[in-house]
Amino acid sequence: MKREEFNIMSNVKVIEQLKAQLLVTIGEFFQLLTRGSNVAQEAILDCISGAIIILYILAEKLGYSFLEVDENTKKSLKVGIIAEDEIEKNGRHLSRLYNHLKERN
Repeated sequence: MKREEFNIMSNVKVIEQLKAQLLVTIGEFFQLLTRGSNVAQEAILDCISGAIIILYILAEKLGYSFLEVDENTKKSLKVGIIAEDEIEKNGRHLSRLYNHLKERN
């Protein structure tokens, strides 16, 4: 087996592992939300940040840089803001996230 074929097979395996991890994390998140207010806030935050980390790494494995992900996210947020998405109307969440991303770059 050639070295580049091994790297491709290794990348495919890592991508599949990341996909599985993401599903487990999202499942755990939904399970925590069904438990009501007795859930540890830290566990919910761990799921949210874990999913974000997995998605960034998955994007990189698929050939996208972290910066590309950030820029595309900002572009999508702008579209939602301009279109006056329902989430934007109910608390300007898209604008706040857009500003957060813009400030950290």
